[in-house]
Amino acid sequence: MTLIADYIQQIPRHITCEDFCSGVSSYLHDFYQKNHVDITILESHPEERLAASAAIYSETHHEVWLIGDCQCLINGQLYENGKPSEKLFAQQRADIILKALANGADMKDFQTEDAGRKAILPALIESMKGQNKTFAVIDGFPIYEPGIKKISTPSSSATEIVLASDGYPFLEPTLEASEQRLQEQLSHDPLNIKTFKATKGVMKGNLSFDDRTYIRFRI
Repeated sequence: MTLIADYIQQIPRHITCEDFCSGVSSYLHDFYQKNHVDITILESHPEERLAASAAIYSETHHEVWLIGDCQCLINGQLYENGKPSEKLFAQQRADIILKALANGADMKDFQTEDAGRKAILPALIESMKGQNKTFAVIDGFPIYEPGIKKISTPSSSATEIVLASDGYPFLEPTLEASEQRLQEQLSHDPLNIKTFKATKGVMKGNLSFDDRTYIRFRI
């Protein structure tokens, strides 16, 4: 994340999405080489790569770029760019936990050791072989362009944009409302197996199930 943020600080405002993807990939790839990381291992083991997503607004091109698993609102309309198998794995995890709970397991046990996530973990790692082959992510290798969601935005000064990470299960037009929806989810379904299904829940000692970033602005 820090490397991507550093790169964004350097780019010209007129950069295209294609040039950004090429440039940020080279920036991370150079970091690997400077730190003597074995590139051949990263080529065959994508799960060992540095990886992050980015939601970017280009004022020059009036576009939002969703590169990886992130989301945005444009004048209240939601756009997402989730991983292809994420919902399937989340459902499998939910089924495992719900079955265990029906057989008398304690919900709190899954907040110490998530047996549902443990069960799907091999499949999650296996799915990473599709990284920048079937879905896009910023990881220092050529980004899978069909996996990028590029959204044209109105140039009107009344246009309002929200960019956010996937740590918000229900994205709302304000940070306060998004946080409220998140807290409602965490209160009623902390394992994320009912009203919102995810590949992980809230673990003991954590405030939420995933990191979150939110920015709202008008253009």
